[in-house]
Amino acid sequence: MEWLLTPGPVRLHPKALEALARPQLHHRTEPAREVFLKARDLLKKAFQTQGEVLVLTGSGTLAMEALVHNLFSPGERVLVPVYGKFSERFAEIAESAGLAVDRWELPYGEVPSPEGVARPGYRGLLLVHSETSTGALVDLPALAKAFKEANPEGLVGADMVTSLLVREVALEAWGVDAAASGSQKGLMCPPGLGFVALSPTALEALRPRGYYYDLSRELKAQGEGESAWTPAINLVGAVAAVLEEVVPRLPEHLALKAWQNGLLYQVGEELGLRPVPKVASPAVAAFYLPEGIPYRAVKEAFAQRGAVIAGGQGPLKGKIFRLSLMGHYQRYEAFGVAALFKEAFADILPTS
Repeated sequence: MEWLLTPGPVRLHPKALEALARPQLHHRTEPAREVFLKARDLLKKAFQTQGEVLVLTGSGTLAMEALVHNLFSPGERVLVPVYGKFSERFAEIAESAGLAVDRWELPYGEVPSPEGVARPGYRGLLLVHSETSTGALVDLPALAKAFKEANPEGLVGADMVTSLLVREVALEAWGVDAAASGSQKGLMCPPGLGFVALSPTALEALRPRGYYYDLSRELKAQGEGESAWTPAINLVGAVAAVLEEVVPRLPEHLALKAWQNGLLYQVGEELGLRPVPKVASPAVAAFYLPEGIPYRAVKEAFAQRGAVIAGGQGPLKGKIFRLSLMGHYQRYEAFGVAALFKEAFADILPTS
């Protein structure tokens, strides 16, 4: 058995595997519509929104781009703190959409403060909730509140790609207007679906742009249980099956994810490894490489034990390694991963 310890794609949930083994659905049939509506209803509960959640065939990046293009117009000024690879991606998406982007550059591993986003004169604030490239978690409610106090008409958009079903999220209660996520992370399904959650405020603020990712077109179609275009309908079925299993016991599930990631950091501390984030997300554990040990050596030590891990991105490439139990791992399996982690470093670290 291969231990998939990357922060996406992740080990699949058994309910996803079961759903994917079913015969191909035709997306313009009543059974497919029932699956689509079930998935959307459960996603609304997972995002904790009274608005809408749209299912797009594509990755989380597509969802991020759809969010930006449908909520903001060219020339509008947005603030984008950059504290990792994916917050940098949010800035690049906003720039490609013709927005006036003010980047607030922070060292990778740090997180923005409420004081830093309390700047007037902006139409929007774009944030990554769980910055997987560094393992950092931002205080999204505090940041949204500070921004909106300075910009009462401003909109807050969030990347929740690795926080949905990994940590509690709540749109309206947190002051978040729209969020993007994907199927291949906390939902424990294969890659291929992106989700855009829209609060009632965001629904009123929609400014449709684009063709494939025109969210107003999708709202009309998905209200009837279909997508405007051909959806990855069997993946939608897998998402619905996982959500049906997890959402009713979400607090217990989130507690498990937090405990599992905490266990990885506990092992890292025992090994003398330095964590990357100042504030850790439960989605991934990120550590700086020990002095004089290249990433390829760490990767190979894990590979020899049947495990796949991830390295650094951007300025952290070749400087860190990352482990994740975001996929479907039982509590007892986390102890096995912890033992594997220790064994791998027993081969790597010099003995005294």
